[in-house]
Amino acid sequence: MGNKKILEKLKNQIIISVQSAFSEPLYDENVMIAMIKSVMSGGAMALRLAGVRDIKNARENFPNTPIIGITKPKVIPKNFEELVYITPSCSDCEAVIQAGADIVAFDGTMRKRPGGNTLKEIIDCIHKAGKLAMADISTFDEAKNAYNLGADIVSTTLSGYTVESIKANQNKNPEEPDYQLLSEIVTRIDCPVILEGRIWTPEQAAKAFDMGAFAVVIGSAVTRPHEIVKRFIKKGAKTL
Repeated sequence: MGNKKILEKLKNQIIISVQSAFSEPLYDENVMIAMIKSVMSGGAMALRLAGVRDIKNARENFPNTPIIGITKPKVIPKNFEELVYITPSCSDCEAVIQAGADIVAFDGTMRKRPGGNTLKEIIDCIHKAGKLAMADISTFDEAKNAYNLGADIVSTTLSGYTVESIKANQNKNPEEPDYQLLSEIVTRIDCPVILEGRIWTPEQAAKAFDMGAFAVVIGSAVTRPHEIVKRFIKKGAKTL
């Protein structure tokens, strides 16, 4: 499937992020395959997946489904907000491409990367393989920089998860999607903009589309039961 066709399939659609940490019960390979099949049966038009194993399995089961691929460490560092850890190197990009990803998502911030690759090198590596480059960013300046370096798509994935965006978001609701960042990007940068992060309801997704989001990625609200349970307990449990 060509890149133009992939973008056409993504436009105005819901993308489901099916991911589980190495230490979590759902990380089991067969469980992840079942989860992928389950969200696809519900109408997901594309997948965001972490790691070669799950990308390969999804590609085998759904050969015509657009897949956004990333790599992440098995254990996320406690100081994650200070570090680049999402698809940080060209070798990581090559691994997810070989596994079957159509789009490679990567940390699109301006921070130093482990291994020494620059952001431009990451984007060029993806383009050399004929794939789409998606920059996960946390601020408008990062989105603009990634776009200027050649990123095909920018996503608000890292808003609230980097030192820079935590400072910028001090006056925002930490439990809400970053609509302000979405609005700023869609009105000032001419490229597909995906809203990702802290989307818990259909109404929030609909609002994103109304504001001009190209697509919406939903993860924890669908595929991470322990996070869903935590929200119910925090917000819905009766206080004795």
